[in-house]
Amino acid sequence: MNDILAAASHAASDSLPGAALLTPADIPLGQPLAWPLVDHDGTLLLERGATLVGEVERDFLFRHFAPQRGDRATPEDSAAHEKPQEQEAAPGVRDLHLSIGALMGLRPQQGASGAPMHPCKLIGIAPNESIFATLPYVDGRPIEITPGENVEVVAIASQAVYRFVCTLHAMHQTPSGYLVLSKPANIRMLRERNSIRVRATFPVRFGIGAGGYQGVALARGISALGLSLMAPWALGKVGERLRIAFSLRSGNLDTPIETSAVIRNVQHEDVTQTQCTLGLELDRLTSAEQMAMKVYVFDRHDDVIYWSNSAR
Repeated sequence: MNDILAAASHAASDSLPGAALLTPADIPLGQPLAWPLVDHDGTLLLERGATLVGEVERDFLFRHFAPQRGDRATPEDSAAHEKPQEQEAAPGVRDLHLSIGALMGLRPQQGASGAPMHPCKLIGIAPNESIFATLPYVDGRPIEITPGENVEVVAIASQAVYRFVCTLHAMHQTPSGYLVLSKPANIRMLRERNSIRVRATFPVRFGIGAGGYQGVALARGISALGLSLMAPWALGKVGERLRIAFSLRSGNLDTPIETSAVIRNVQHEDVTQTQCTLGLELDRLTSAEQMAMKVYVFDRHDDVIYWSNSAR
């Protein structure tokens, strides 16, 4: 218990202005909360009226979060606590993880709407990020394109499919046909290619059966398909469903997600068989929620962990 109190005290410097730091003794067991419970950054942990059943859940809460009363922070306090967003540099071709031989499609940008993509392959990337690609052929003849013309390119990378625009610098037909394209601009990700997960740390409210959310767990990994979740106890058996709610923050977007999830695996973390890790597969996501999941994952692609067969 002392280490839990110390962790809560250590988080005081990062807490929301005006919010009241709590100790385990401030949260009665078996009684509905009279106020919402938030983390040090204002993230909702438990809603007003939620109930912590036992000491195991309460200890987990203070070990992994810095619980505070959510009714003591004003909107102005929260805005003042937010860190200014740093403007991210536009991604370059090397950020796309394209490999030599990657399949690409190319078409002139002028009148491109509805025109087919002509297949080609990546054969090189210059130090200035110019691209070398094989020359596309149509009916046995080189594609009709003029140096100085802009082209749209779709490239299949190891982790996603991207669309971008280049300017054709040069076209050579001998000894082997190839194109010299400018550094890509207006890079957009079209869709994910692999089911990958990245490390993540944020609170996830869970509910079992009917009613609201009874507790809070800690996300440890996320993919476009599901979550790896650390919980104070086994929340169910493999194949059973939970109700979960969390918020994904990526760039300037903050997307709340409420859905159900199927438990795909349960792994106990200690000999007491209490704290455990669950692999969850999410379902019933809206198109906006699906996009938020994908954006969150690919914003953190440098911290990738590939899913194993035992976890979603």
